[in-house]
Amino acid sequence: MITYPNVKLNLGLNVLSKRPDGYHNLETLFVPYMGIHDTLEIVEGADYSRTVAGFEGLPVVQAVSPDGKLMITIARRGGVDWDPLKDLTAKAYFLLAEEFKLPPMKIFLEKTSPVGAGLGGGSADAAFALRMISELAGLGLSDDAIARKAALLGSDCAFFVYNRPMLGTGRGEVLEPFDIDLSRFKIEVTVPEGVSVSTADAYRGIVPAAPAKPLREVLLQDPSTWKQDLVNDFEKTVFQKYPVLAGLKESLYRKGAVYAAMSGSGSALFSLS
Repeated sequence: MITYPNVKLNLGLNVLSKRPDGYHNLETLFVPYMGIHDTLEIVEGADYSRTVAGFEGLPVVQAVSPDGKLMITIARRGGVDWDPLKDLTAKAYFLLAEEFKLPPMKIFLEKTSPVGAGLGGGSADAAFALRMISELAGLGLSDDAIARKAALLGSDCAFFVYNRPMLGTGRGEVLEPFDIDLSRFKIEVTVPEGVSVSTADAYRGIVPAAPAKPLREVLLQDPSTWKQDLVNDFEKTVFQKYPVLAGLKESLYRKGAVYAAMSGSGSALFSLS
């Protein structure tokens, strides 16, 4: 079974308050973006894979779980600098294995989406993996059940189970469908080379506060007003550390964007024109 986990963009991101559990309450609109995706194949242990043929020429890492039930292979241009067994796709398998008896499986992941760019590529991989493993093992899990599992793996993982515009609150895992039509806009995503932003670093210096206007209200305004009112709070701290990103955002407006912003905690920026 092969899928192509896409990334997401954040239309507005307000950091509202610090939570007792150490996380932050926030509000954001998650929007799927299909222009960047990974390639994920999961097969039962005895099956063969077609994806490995696409790994030719790419640095590859591979690992097998201690019980021998999971083999994971990851390829990425530029190399893979994390333990494959700690990849979110592997964690998805282990999470379901805690509750269900799963057959041995092989995961093949070609990472094309950028790491540390605020696009949620790893979270997408996790959500897609949960659904694929459920189907392969015949678990029959509903979207809502998969989303609850996904939320245990990451704050924005649950969004990718539904993969349509969703207003995210709480840590980002509390989701509500939001009707918005962006089809009249050309959406472009820019990922600057050599800039990878840590989410923990992005939070440093943030002073949580309720915005002057609730996000829902701003999103219902004409998009021509978003430049002034639709804010990503992470830009305050990230742009200070990486001025090149602030300059890149301004260049998108000079090129005629109706709206431009950083996605998530960065470093990727996107524009609507």
